[in-house]
Amino acid sequence: MSFSDIIYPFEWLVAWIMYLWHEGLTMIGLPANNGWTWALAIVGLVVIMRAALIPLFVKQIHASRKMQLIQPEMQKIQAKYKGKTDPDSKQKMTEETMALYKESGTNPFSSCLPILAQSPFFFGLFRVLNSLDEIGSGKADAIGPITQAVARHAESSSILGAQLSDQFMGSETVTVKIVTAVLIVLMSLTTFTTQHQLMRKNMPASALEGPFAQQQKMMLFLFPIMFAVSGVFFPIGVLIYWFTTNLWTMLQQFYVIRRMPAPGSAAEKAMHERRRKAGRPVDTFEQERELEHDEEMQDELRERGVISGQRKQPVSKKRAKKKSK
Repeated sequence: MSFSDIIYPFEWLVAWIMYLWHEGLTMIGLPANNGWTWALAIVGLVVIMRAALIPLFVKQIHASRKMQLIQPEMQKIQAKYKGKTDPDSKQKMTEETMALYKESGTNPFSSCLPILAQSPFFFGLFRVLNSLDEIGSGKADAIGPITQAVARHAESSSILGAQLSDQFMGSETVTVKIVTAVLIVLMSLTTFTTQHQLMRKNMPASALEGPFAQQQKMMLFLFPIMFAVSGVFFPIGVLIYWFTTNLWTMLQQFYVIRRMPAPGSAAEKAMHERRRKAGRPVDTFEQERELEHDEEMQDELRERGVISGQRKQPVSKKRAKKKSK
C-alpha cells in the first residue's frame, strides 16, 4: 500500500469538510469564487478538527502534570549520574528514567499527540490544494465533492492577488511572496508564543531545571525555525490552516492556564492573587478537587515506590479553621 492510498481517506474527508463550509458560507451571502470564502472554509476545517481533538488536549494536560509531579525523582536520578559519562552509567540512567516513566504511567511524548493526530489531515489538505490545478484541467480525478468545476473555481480564487495553491518558492509574483511571508511569520510567532506561555507561566520552578527542561527550551526556538524554513514550500491554504490551528492552540492553552494552572506555577500564584483582589476564597471547590486529584496521584506513585516521603497537602482556609478549633 502506497502513501497515496493511506492518505486518500483524509484527502476525501478534508475535501468534504471544506466543500460543506464553502457551501454554507455562500448560502449566507459570501461570493462563491472569492478566495476569502475558501480561506474561511479552511478555518472551518480547523474548527471541526480542533473540536474533535479536545479529548487529546485534555490528555496532554494530565500528562504534563504527571511529568511535573515526578520532576523531583527525575532530578535525583540526574544527580546520581551527574558527571558520569561512561556507557554503563548512561545506560543505567536511561533504564532508571524509563522505569520511572513506566511506574508513574507517564509518557513524555504525550505533548506531541495533538500534532501527530493532525498530521494526516495536514497532508490531506496539502495534497488537495496541490491537486486543484490538475483536477480543474481534467488531468486528475475528483476528490470527493471537489469536481473539475469546483476545483477550477477554487484555483482561480485569490487573496490579495495570491491563489490558495501558490507557494513562496517557485513564485515570481511579489504579492504571493508578501502574503506567504506574512503567514509564515504569523505561523512561527504563534508557535513560539504558545510554547513560551506554557514554560513561563504554567510550570513550577523545579520543572524548569534539568535535561528535560533544557530540551523544552531548545524546542521553544527549534519549532518556529522549522516552520519558518519549511513554510516556504507550503501552499497559502496550508499556511492559513497551520496559522489558524496555532491560534486555536494558543487561545485554548491561555484559557486552561488561567482557569486550571499547574500547582506551584506562576499562573497559579496569579490566579490566587486575582481571587484575593476580588474578595473570593483562594481554595474554591474546583481547585480543591484538582488538589485531591494530585494527592491521589501522589499516593499511587508512593504505593508503587516511585516517590518517597510524606505527601505535602495544601491546607485550605476552611480546613485550617477546623484544625484551630
